[in-house]
Amino acid sequence: MTLTCIRLIIFHMLVSSFLIFNNALASDPDIIYDYVSPQNSSVNGSFFTYTGLRGVLHQIPQSFKATKATMVEFPALNGQSISYALFQYPAGSINPPHIHPRAAELLFLVSGSLQVGFVDSARTLYTQTLQPGDMFIFPKGLIHYQYNPQSVSATAISAFGSANAGTVSIPHSIFSTGIDDVILAKAFKTDTYTVKKIRSGLNKP
Repeated sequence: MTLTCIRLIIFHMLVSSFLIFNNALASDPDIIYDYVSPQNSSVNGSFFTYTGLRGVLHQIPQSFKATKATMVEFPALNGQSISYALFQYPAGSINPPHIHPRAAELLFLVSGSLQVGFVDSARTLYTQTLQPGDMFIFPKGLIHYQYNPQSVSATAISAFGSANAGTVSIPHSIFSTGIDDVILAKAFKTDTYTVKKIRSGLNKP
């Protein structure tokens, strides 16, 4: 075996190790118990039950609303690599472009119609118009959105491959975190006046 081959094998092993390590960091940790129980507390069936979605479907929000069931709201999910969310889209509302850094999202449309899409790392946009009963997968870490262009409301539920998928809003992360106006103006090839207008618009209810 030549020195070049040995170097290639070592390089391949290092890259593979890095990818495995990096993937492990981006996923929920494995647990060595059946479930993660709360400290200094006994567990019964109530611990594994979440009632936070009761009555939500009877409420009519004025704007897009997400009701989540993550390990924050439902501690029994800790270590189970799954969480849930109920989405309500009044007519004309949008779930703006965002990412989930720790999980893919599988959306199921219950009622209404949605225009959905995501952009991959090659900057290719994939879109679809969903009807009740349809499912759509948003791969982990990719920018995606949902929009209800109809005159009636829509409802969807999503499952995530993490107990704490995380949500990073693209508009708010860019324009509501204190990045200098000049930097944003240069990045978007516009002027600071436009940047300020976008900032003020995001602050409106």
